[in-house]
Amino acid sequence: MDDMQRPIKILMLPWLAHGHISPFLELEKRPSTRNFHIYLCSTPVNLSSIKPKISEKYSSSIELVELHLPSLPDLPPHYHTTKGLPPQLMNTLKVASDMSSPGFCDIVKSLVPDLLIHEFLQLWAAEVAKSHGLPSVVFFSVGAGTPSFMFHMVKNTGSKFPFEAIYLHDYKLAKIIKVADDSAARVKDKDRVLQSVERSSNLILLKTFRKLDGKYMDYLLSLMGKKVVTVGPPVEDPSNMEDGDNSIIEWLDKREIAYYFCVICF
Repeated sequence: MDDMQRPIKILMLPWLAHGHISPFLELEKRPSTRNFHIYLCSTPVNLSSIKPKISEKYSSSIELVELHLPSLPDLPPHYHTTKGLPPQLMNTLKVASDMSSPGFCDIVKSLVPDLLIHEFLQLWAAEVAKSHGLPSVVFFSVGAGTPSFMFHMVKNTGSKFPFEAIYLHDYKLAKIIKVADDSAARVKDKDRVLQSVERSSNLILLKTFRKLDGKYMDYLLSLMGKKVVTVGPPVEDPSNMEDGDNSIIEWLDKREIAYYFCVICF
């Protein structure tokens, strides 16, 4: 009976960017109202800005966990995030993230979670999980088109992507390939992404829904051989808006009924 009542513990490890952390936070809020306890793991500088976004409603079921990166000569703690990070230090941040894996291992030992959800740049996360008998899942905070195109480029080099709606001009494609092959951060980005997915459990989470991205989801399945599960488009709870962020809502409230507005975001 005690095991049935014990909340399921999920550890989440997004990449060190606010644009990546926010979808994780909104994803966390869905199971947190049920019998789940969620741990959001990131660097202190990121968590300091995330903490105000966790309302009292979720404060008992979402717990912030600090991940400490080594303070490299060019990367002091306030640069342990992509926010305000000089572009030339991005590879240094990736190296520092890789060096934090022993500390993350200690976190897993301490929390003993039931599941790890992580992103595609931390190729070591799935290995840490596996060493503790913990299943891990990669969460792509984008639609299915992006990862399916990305993995097609990695696994089917030189062949045309089968869906004409997504394409890149040759000069843009060459630029992306150059970035993907860059090994300045010790590991090529394309290898980070591929190995992160391959080392994780037999599941990929996507921020989309099948009616929108069905054909890309099926192609991603054929490329990676892993089940693709959608979580819908997680969006920020309006109740968590900072002061002043509701100005658009207030403006819309003053419009006549005859006004119609359509906003589409992905």
